[in-house]
Amino acid sequence: MVKNILIISSDYTGHGHKSITTALKEQFAKHPDVSVHVVDGFDLAGNLGVRIGKLYGSVTRNAKDLWKLVWDISLRKPSLLCEITEMSIHDSFLKILRSVKPDLILSVHPNFNGSVINILNKYNINIPFVTFIADLVSITPLWSDPRADYIICPTVESKHKCMEYGVSESKLKVIGFPVRSKFHDHIGKNEKDNSYTLERPLECLIMSGGEGSGNMSRVAKILLKNFNCKVTIIAGRNATLKRRLERTLLAKYPGRVEVHGFTENIQDFMRKSDIAITRGSPNVMMEAVLSNTPLLVTGALPGQEEGNPEFIEKNSLGVVCKELSRLKDTLSVLLEDNAKKLNHIKKTQRELRDPDVAKKIVDFILSIEKRNNVDIPEAPKKMRRTFRARNLMLRSRRH
Repeated sequence: MVKNILIISSDYTGHGHKSITTALKEQFAKHPDVSVHVVDGFDLAGNLGVRIGKLYGSVTRNAKDLWKLVWDISLRKPSLLCEITEMSIHDSFLKILRSVKPDLILSVHPNFNGSVINILNKYNINIPFVTFIADLVSITPLWSDPRADYIICPTVESKHKCMEYGVSESKLKVIGFPVRSKFHDHIGKNEKDNSYTLERPLECLIMSGGEGSGNMSRVAKILLKNFNCKVTIIAGRNATLKRRLERTLLAKYPGRVEVHGFTENIQDFMRKSDIAITRGSPNVMMEAVLSNTPLLVTGALPGQEEGNPEFIEKNSLGVVCKELSRLKDTLSVLLEDNAKKLNHIKKTQRELRDPDVAKKIVDFILSIEKRNNVDIPEAPKKMRRTFRARNLMLRSRRH
């Protein structure tokens, strides 16, 4: 049994990878003989890596065409991206291995799978490597390196995509999408009937992931003008958006609007809401399902989130409205016949949700056999000189 786990995650690219890591750490913590060390993959690449990671928010908000370009490159040239990342993290990764001496490496971010496996293979470092895919349907080849010992898939769709990329079915484990316990610790504990009736205002939650992208103001105005509702908006880390929403909505719709920035208690907002209007972020969607909050998905990031809206509709976990001009009609259908369709979604969510996914993933990881006689070398001096020269070259270019 493995007892010392190294998790490669990211704090900079949205909040999803961190949320997954937290959900798994909660379950690992129930095993007092197991130690977990988390490293940010972008930190391994130094200051340049951190700057690249921190670009995620601005790019996904303001330059979706650029984001799509990066996605397309990952489809066509995954090996090129792996080689660049390998060069950037080589020395730091070996240093972490020597410090942590893990029995197993778990990656929850696509950018570091192939590069880490390259380094392990180069030095014959015999440590099991496992990937958890943090996307639901649209899977880049960066997630599905056939050399991984196992790839944990959140959906059957992601498993099939990995098989298309050449991963052996025997390495693929469909377990589900892990969600932090605070989103499902109410299940089975005097959970109240949260069916909606038209006798009270509809509680609407508008959000768009940790970075606060999307046309929240327009969505809010359509809801407030056309429905008996109250609107809560989560603007995430986008402080500029939060100030703009407060300025344009609070005075115009007194008592009907709340605007919040990034919050750690999003589960409380979800549970008191009758519907969540959001983009197709996998973490947000799965957290809403565990909170038993029907979804109205208004869009998705190009590339990795493109298949998520269809996934939600196919499984009757919510509805999709890609054009805001149809938002009024889409919500009106849900509210017909005393909100019959809205309440049907709530019922389907309760039937399909699985609060034990994180536990099942951790149980599987801990069942993997520990390997003995693992030797972790020092970084070769030649490689260290190469990195110093590269860093000097980058600094000279900036000047």
